Amino acid sequence: MKFLIFSLLLSLLTKLKMVGENSIVSKLKPYILVVSLQFGIAGIYVICMATLTKGMSRYVLIVYRNTVAALFLAPFALIFERKTRPKMTLPVALQIMVLGFLEPVVDQGFGYLGMTYTSASFTSAIMNAVPSVTFIIAVIFRVERLNIKQVRGVAKVIGTLVTFAGALVMTLYKGPILDFFWTHKTNNHVNSSGAAGNQHWVAGTLFILLGCVSWSCFYILQSITVKRYPAELSLSALICLAGALQSTVIAVAIEHHASAWAVGWDSRLLAPLYTGIVGSGIAYYFQALVMKTRGPVFVTAFNPLCMIVVTIISSIVLAEKIHLGSVIGAIIIAIGLYSVVWGKNKDYSTAAHLHKPNDAAVPELPITASKLPAEQDAHLQPPK
Repeated sequence: MKFLIFSLLLSLLTKLKMVGENSIVSKLKPYILVVSLQFGIAGIYVICMATLTKGMSRYVLIVYRNTVAALFLAPFALIFERKTRPKMTLPVALQIMVLGFLEPVVDQGFGYLGMTYTSASFTSAIMNAVPSVTFIIAVIFRVERLNIKQVRGVAKVIGTLVTFAGALVMTLYKGPILDFFWTHKTNNHVNSSGAAGNQHWVAGTLFILLGCVSWSCFYILQSITVKRYPAELSLSALICLAGALQSTVIAVAIEHHASAWAVGWDSRLLAPLYTGIVGSGIAYYFQALVMKTRGPVFVTAFNPLCMIVVTIISSIVLAEKIHLGSVIGAIIIAIGLYSVVWGKNKDYSTAAHLHKPNDAAVPELPITASKLPAEQDAHLQPPK
């Protein structure tokens, strides 16, 4: 069975590598990858919430998650990138260590802590601030181009604000509980002050926000590193390895009892396997593939989809209630999401059109898609 699963995953990655750049599938591939990514991440919230509430240490979960991810990705990296893997340099190695600290250690650590204080659906809703924070940081460090004189630039700004506003609506306004065929019927009504019933709600929100900022920084740095070290599988495996090593040091210092490291045939085993393979392994690889051509804001713009999926699954598996505010916020977020993606798509189309004459003989994506925005701006400026 394990050999069959490995063979299927190997076949999947082979097809992703061999997809022709001029085919329709190639044009749809970034959208297929990020949508699949959000469904996979949605499962992480639900599984981790169920595992952490049963008493598993979040420090140990982070160690196991990243160890599994590194072991899972290593064979694929050795097979597919043995001839194309670039030479490791000190700057790239340092960036990998920082990446291993930002997402595997800081984001996962504070995210899990905040989740235990709130809920899975609430955590996924707060994480929708990631596109807004990523966009701001990307503009500051010139990883993302912004021209408010153009319609697509205005669309990205408005879409980011609208998406963030939708997440705020979900957070601040609960409203009446909505009954669906899979939920228990209830007439309870919860207003915006209902969330204050949990004494750790505010602290949990702050922890999640810290993880959100760390995740945004991870996206930005990953988009830069993948251009300097264009071996997505190897890079993802090294990030997971760096995260596993750093989180092990922290976990050993905090969890002294052997019982905290024990796993069984239950969620304590399922959580590290699923989060490691899907959340850290496949997710990092998919992100790197898409960021290489579309940039970090395009990837994070799809995060609201994860929130919607988590809300539905949590109501079924974890018996979390769906409120009117969640539905309203989801609609607002969908509008903002469309605006951001539309603006990013116009950026991509414009870059492809401007560089088509120079790259017509090469059946590849426009070279500007793999350059830093600062380089794109310099190339697009008219000659003096």
